[in-house]
Amino acid sequence: MRWIYFILLQCLLIVIVAGTVCIHKDSVILVKKPPESLSQWYKPENKRQVWLHNMFKLRREMQAVRFYSDSKDAKHLGKWAGSLSDHYLKIAEMVPEWKELLDMEVISRLEKNAKAGRYQDVSHALDDLRESCESCHSDYRAITAAMYRAPDFTSLKINPSTSFKAHMKKLTQEVNQIKIASEDGMKDIALSSLSDLKKDINLLGETCVNCHKKGAKVYPSDTISKTISSLEQSLKTGTAKEQGRDLGTLAVLACARCHGTHRLAYDARKIFSDKPRWLELIKHQ
Repeated sequence: MRWIYFILLQCLLIVIVAGTVCIHKDSVILVKKPPESLSQWYKPENKRQVWLHNMFKLRREMQAVRFYSDSKDAKHLGKWAGSLSDHYLKIAEMVPEWKELLDMEVISRLEKNAKAGRYQDVSHALDDLRESCESCHSDYRAITAAMYRAPDFTSLKINPSTSFKAHMKKLTQEVNQIKIASEDGMKDIALSSLSDLKKDINLLGETCVNCHKKGAKVYPSDTISKTISSLEQSLKTGTAKEQGRDLGTLAVLACARCHGTHRLAYDARKIFSDKPRWLELIKHQ
C-alpha cells in the first residue's frame, strides 16, 4: 500500500509541474542544458577553447572528406577520414555523457568506405553524419554559446566599493538627467550631469582593457569623446534640437552599441546559468 501512495504522490507532483508549465506556456521556454563536464573545455576553466577547436577540426575534416571523395582522391581521403574519426570519437572522451549521442555506426561506415575507395558510399555516410551533428547542434549549440562564450560581468568591479552593475545604473541616470535638465532649460544641471557622465564613462573604459587587451583603448573611442564635446557645446549655446541630436548620438555610441554585443549575450548567459525561479513562476510573476 505504501508504494501505491508513493506512486500517487509522484504522479501528483508531475501533474502540478506540467500544469504550471502549461499555464505559463506563452512565457516558458524548455531547453536542454549541456552537461556540466563541458565547462572544463571552455574558458576560464581552460586556458584554450578546446571544445571549440575540436568542433572546428571536425568541420574542416568533413569538408576535406567531401572534397576528396568527390575528387576520387584515395590517398588524401584516407588521411582526412581518419582524422575525422579521431576527433569525432574525442567528443565522448571530453563529455562522456554525450557518448550515447554519437553515431558510431555511421563514423565506422564512413571510414571503412574511405579505405575501400567507395566514394559514393563515403558521401552518403557523410550526409548521415552531418544530420547527426545537426540534431545535437539544434539542442545544445545556442545554449552552450550563451553559457560558456558570453561575457560574465558578475564579479567585475569599477573599484573596490562599486560593482559593475551599480556603475551602469549610474550612467543611465546621468544620461537621463541630462535629457531632463536640457528639456526644462536647466543648463547648469545638464552640464554638471554631463561632466559626471564623462568621468564615469572614462572609469568604465578602464575595465574594458580586461578583455580588450590589444591595440588602442576601445572605450571611450575618439568618436565618443568628440560627441561629448559637441554635446557640451550644444548645451551651452545650441538649440533644443541640437542638444537632443547630440545626446541621442552619444547614447547610441556610448551605450547601445556595446549593449548590442555584450548585454544581450550576458543576459542570455544569466538566464541559463541562474537557478530556475520556480516560486516566481508559480506566483505568476
